[in-house]
Amino acid sequence: MEQAKYLLVIDLEATCSDDGAVPRQEMEIIEIGAVILSVADLNRVTDPASFDYSSDEFQTFVKPMRHPELSNFCKTLTSIQQADVDQAPLYQDAIKALSSWMEAYAETDEILFCSWGAYDKNQFQQDCIWNGVAYPFADTHCNIKKLYSQMPGQKKPKGLGKVINELGWKFEGCHHRGIDDARNIARVVVWLTKNGVVVQPD
Repeated sequence: MEQAKYLLVIDLEATCSDDGAVPRQEMEIIEIGAVILSVADLNRVTDPASFDYSSDEFQTFVKPMRHPELSNFCKTLTSIQQADVDQAPLYQDAIKALSSWMEAYAETDEILFCSWGAYDKNQFQQDCIWNGVAYPFADTHCNIKKLYSQMPGQKKPKGLGKVINELGWKFEGCHHRGIDDARNIARVVVWLTKNGVVVQPD
């Protein structure tokens, strides 16, 4: 893949439990949060901490089918409530909406899917297979968590919250909410770019 024109920062929330009631292989996406960044514009940002991306974001809840009732653990962790997912589109329709939003910016192969770790990519692939839906991204992916951990002075990958604190920023929104996490990851992506890092496929 040549240098992408856009970086698509995505964070997912999924069904989960702390008692084994929702096995890892049966977790389903319940929120998609996304921020798209123009590579050409990144170097023009003066302050990553206050970067405004509000006009270039996407968010939707998704109705789960395997485990439709959210566990108390999941609701507490994410702040997503049962009514949010009960009224949400099915996965197939959520992916159509996401794809339509992406297409307004560029062709799929001009957009690099980025996330904090590999979990989001793997969860998308799992849900696409289970729902019989085509994977909506190019084959490439960038692990921002790994990229940040390779910066000078870093010793190992860290959670998003710790990195935001380390950069001296206030976490914007609610941690473990898809759209809020995507916004904060986008700030880190801009910071990396301002520090000379080329965000490219793993």
